[in-house]
Amino acid sequence: MAQEIEIEYKNLLTMNEFNRLLISLPFPEQGKTQINHYFETADFSLKKHDYALRIREKNNKYTLTLKEPHTTGLLETHDALTKNEVEQWLNGDFVETENVTDRLKDKGISLEKLKLYGSLKTDRRELEYEGVLLVLDYSTYCGAEDYELELEASSEDIGMRKIKDILEQFGIPERPTPNKIQRFFDTLSREDTDMGK
Repeated sequence: MAQEIEIEYKNLLTMNEFNRLLISLPFPEQGKTQINHYFETADFSLKKHDYALRIREKNNKYTLTLKEPHTTGLLETHDALTKNEVEQWLNGDFVETENVTDRLKDKGISLEKLKLYGSLKTDRRELEYEGVLLVLDYSTYCGAEDYELELEASSEDIGMRKIKDILEQFGIPERPTPNKIQRFFDTLSREDTDMGK
């Protein structure tokens, strides 16, 4: 099965902090665009179990991913999709896949109950740096925007140490940083509240 354990650390940034990291570290001048399309059920069955379901478009490739909590980081289950299959999913025709849809069914989540809630676009820069992967993201979604530093590491010890070192080095405070799908849905919730829903 196409699965991996993801160990990553995140910190939201101000625009000035983002630009400082971009200038100070050898990140690529140009970012690469990726788009995440987020799915959920009307009663938020996925969120209740701390799962996240998305299709990511990146470099003309399409990947369906289910993220689940794991003792170390997150367990990610993936399926590659064709452009046609992506169109079907985006239009509410949730075609079965080799790994992800079976895993959803095993957890009692029916494909028929899924719906597309929206998309988040990210301009991403990646840098292999001192044994870890550093990622600078600028994301736009639901009329909001944010800046974020991500660090992916081979172990929790290395990841925690490195993120602390980088934040201290650049005078950036540690901030609670929900993952992108949480920030996306939080923004939707605020929109509903603002509209009196």
